[in-house]
Amino acid sequence: MTLIQFEYIIAVDNYRHFGKAAESCFVTQPTLSMQIQKLEEQLGVQIFDRNKQPVVPTEIGKRIIHQAREAVKNSKQVQEIVNDEKDELAGDLSIGIIPTLSPYLLPLFIHNFLERYPNVNIKVEELITDQIVEKLKNETLDIGLLVTPLEVPEMRTIPLFYENFYGYVNHRDELFNKNALSVEDVSRSELWLLNEGHCFRDQVLNVCHIYSEHNGRFKYESGSLDALKRIVDKHGGLTLLPELATMDFDNTSKMKLKKFTNPQPMREVSLFVHQRFLKRKLIEALRTEILNAIPGYINIEKSGEVIKWK
Repeated sequence: MTLIQFEYIIAVDNYRHFGKAAESCFVTQPTLSMQIQKLEEQLGVQIFDRNKQPVVPTEIGKRIIHQAREAVKNSKQVQEIVNDEKDELAGDLSIGIIPTLSPYLLPLFIHNFLERYPNVNIKVEELITDQIVEKLKNETLDIGLLVTPLEVPEMRTIPLFYENFYGYVNHRDELFNKNALSVEDVSRSELWLLNEGHCFRDQVLNVCHIYSEHNGRFKYESGSLDALKRIVDKHGGLTLLPELATMDFDNTSKMKLKKFTNPQPMREVSLFVHQRFLKRKLIEALRTEILNAIPGYINIEKSGEVIKWK
């Protein structure tokens, strides 16, 4: 048995599909299938039940795959230990980032990071929080860029910064003339939300203490903060936006932004990693690059009320 064969069965377990697993391992499906079959013949057991779709591991297969994950992880840690000792930042780094951060935060730091660390190869996936956590658990992602607090066993949170929440109000709305919004103001207004599954949606509901559907003949929910902004501009009402999403607004859009009365609602943005993840210097390099890239007006320390979403 070889580490390559272990990587192949881990890939099949992750994707539950031989073709997708082969693609993720950059080999042909016949090559992957042949190596897995050789491993099964050597062990004298079936690792996968191929009669089911999607393919699933057998009971003995689950135990073998668990050990395979441990073996592959330990082998990678050897190289990580060597790189750490050499003070060398190199290798592959996979990052999951939530959609309400990705278009605003990623462009700020990714170019400088790649230039500063040319031996690091980065793969970024835009995913909702639950998907990131699941991939961190099965170690198909190295690091999550998401919103905390988030209590998950065996995971570690590294806070980065704190974004204020802003109300974005149509210029015809009665709230437009207010200097600052209260929770009651938002609760009484027509509120546009992200789709279910987005942590920012849940935070908005928690800010407003709303747990029922909002009123109105026209209901619109989106996966995009920019789309919510546009619907407010055209239709009316308001939405809530995190601070980074507002940094490129023109003067007309900035006039529609409203702070909240104290305590300011805010969200905590963090790096989220598995406790067994050993690339400590790579994590610190990423953290430093992000903090150097964010605008100076973003809070590094908590100064308001961090809104939970779970």
